[in-house]
Amino acid sequence: MPGGSYIALSGLHTRQEQLDRLASDIANASTAGYKMTRTSNNQANRPQFEAVFQSAIDVTTGGRRLDTANGSITATGRDMDAAIEGQGFFVVETPTGTRYTRNGHFVRSAAGQLTTDDGSVVQGTKGPLAIGTGKVDVAEDGTVRVGGAVSGTLAVVTFSDPGQLVREGAMLRSVGMEPQPVTSVAIHGGSLEQSNVSVVERIAELTNVMRSFEALQKAVSLQMNDIDAKAIDVLGRR
Repeated sequence: MPGGSYIALSGLHTRQEQLDRLASDIANASTAGYKMTRTSNNQANRPQFEAVFQSAIDVTTGGRRLDTANGSITATGRDMDAAIEGQGFFVVETPTGTRYTRNGHFVRSAAGQLTTDDGSVVQGTKGPLAIGTGKVDVAEDGTVRVGGAVSGTLAVVTFSDPGQLVREGAMLRSVGMEPQPVTSVAIHGGSLEQSNVSVVERIAELTNVMRSFEALQKAVSLQMNDIDAKAIDVLGRR
């Protein structure tokens, strides 16, 4: 297959990954605390072809990064909701280990603990938060009170490079970075941070990626069905 076809096919592959990323962002535009992902394309040289085909350069997806810009904070009036203003992530314990989230839509488990919707236990600065059965109140400094009595303080952490956190389902996972406690935190009780996805921006990018995908499809089709077919026909006559 000519080098040009490989280049076009590698471009199609990266566009497919971009379409998947954009679809995920748009689908989560109304998910509390969701952070959209940004990526780039990198040039991938093929040294074994470099001396013969100077154009034999593939395209690969560059590193992905979370866009950690804050979403808007909306009051819900629900006592167990909490939103972080500024940097930081809530800490939760899942069956697969410690994970992080900006989604502060918490619930009370049957065991009387503060958990996420999927049952992951929300961590305080001194371990899991037990909230019993009383009314929950979350103060600006993260202190959780139940019926007026202090139950603990929400653990809020940050990282040296939060954009490198890896999405794992509805949670975020740290790879090679140690969490650092946020010393000055501002938490809004009875509120949720909305997704930072701009649907207009994502739709515009989706349109551009689709157009680029269609153009590369046509290039591959032209190369394989027209140019190659004609070359085979002419060479076959000789």
